[in-house]
Amino acid sequence: MFNLGDLNPLRATASLFYPTLCAVCLEAVEDTAYLCDSCDAKAPRVKPPFCNSCSEPFPGDITETFSCANCAHRRLYFESAVASYRSRGIVRDLVHQFKYGRQIHLRRPIASWLSATLDDPRLQGRRFDMVVPVPLHPARKRERGFNQAELIAELLCASAALTMATPLERIRYTTTQTVFDRAERMENLRDAFRLRKKSDVRGLRVLLIDDVLTTGSTLSECARVLKAGGAISVHAATAARA
Repeated sequence: MFNLGDLNPLRATASLFYPTLCAVCLEAVEDTAYLCDSCDAKAPRVKPPFCNSCSEPFPGDITETFSCANCAHRRLYFESAVASYRSRGIVRDLVHQFKYGRQIHLRRPIASWLSATLDDPRLQGRRFDMVVPVPLHPARKRERGFNQAELIAELLCASAALTMATPLERIRYTTTQTVFDRAERMENLRDAFRLRKKSDVRGLRVLLIDDVLTTGSTLSECARVLKAGGAISVHAATAARA
């Protein structure tokens, strides 16, 4: 598993005095790791077959590329949304502790799950001019204290030598998406995003980042705004797939 320990030059020095502990069980781990082998093995992977558009796993014996029922009958503005892990068990717990419990240090194992998407054939070898985190409404960001997508996108960019920018802004405070079905999510997001003034995405290949992919409605709406602003392509990557 890719890890991000070398991003903090003070960590090696600190490890001489304080042992590095697993973020889940608090067992001692190597300095460059954030989870012990046992906890890391409990993080469920997205395994084929899965939808080529949104990474939704399918319990069947399919070998060819396919789109799931969630994607087949609606227009999605991203080329693909890639996730390497399922939002189940240990993954879901860590994301919730990070996002709602303000456990900021958990951004590092979560960013490592995000970084695994770059090995997916849908993203591997592609050139991205800009990495864009999904924005929060300013009021929501004040409530939470941070934008989780920004924090993990920063780590991804540092590890993969990519450039992060924030050309999108959320202009409408929306009710949390977790209580809505697909149609309600799409309606809830209508006109919720726009390009910031003086932001220029014309001719750019964009990688859009969020923490968890559920129906893809948020990512698709962000991708629509980016493409309306002139982006050539928008791929998406998330740390986990619901």
